[in-house]
Amino acid sequence: MSPVFERPPLLADERTALTGWLKLQRKILRWKCEGLGEADAHRSVVPTSPLMTMAGLIVHMRWVEHAWLEILFLGGDSTRNPSFDVSADEDADWFTDGLTLAQVLADYDAQCVRSDEIVASASLDDVARHPDFPRNHGNLRWILIHLIEETGRHAGHADIVRELLDGTKGYY
Repeated sequence: MSPVFERPPLLADERTALTGWLKLQRKILRWKCEGLGEADAHRSVVPTSPLMTMAGLIVHMRWVEHAWLEILFLGGDSTRNPSFDVSADEDADWFTDGLTLAQVLADYDAQCVRSDEIVASASLDDVARHPDFPRNHGNLRWILIHLIEETGRHAGHADIVRELLDGTKGYY
């Protein structure tokens, strides 16, 4: 693993800083999957959290971005996201059954592209507007900060999971 990562500029405007930090955390999360075989990508190494696999982390983050930007912020259809299915397992947004690592990474990348399009077309002051989830009506600024926090937290999990899988360590 030999990453080349850059933080956002120290004197960046607010949008550049927020989107830059989110992109960096996404890149770190994705980097932790480089070189993994299929078995390791789906292998659980945390006995109390069996769904926290490398593939599971990526699937979860795909659905997190979808939930916050496409559903809550834009007011989109929540039925496509397992996080909102009350009849499903509460951890359904971590399920990777039948999915390859390449597929979950491609789905995550596509979601990140879609998320970036949503962010680029909105003001940081625009407020989430899904009518069924009024308690989540934060502005885009708040949502981006939350996505940075959540992606960074799970990038840290991925760092530990990867080290437990094959001893690979690395910090950019």
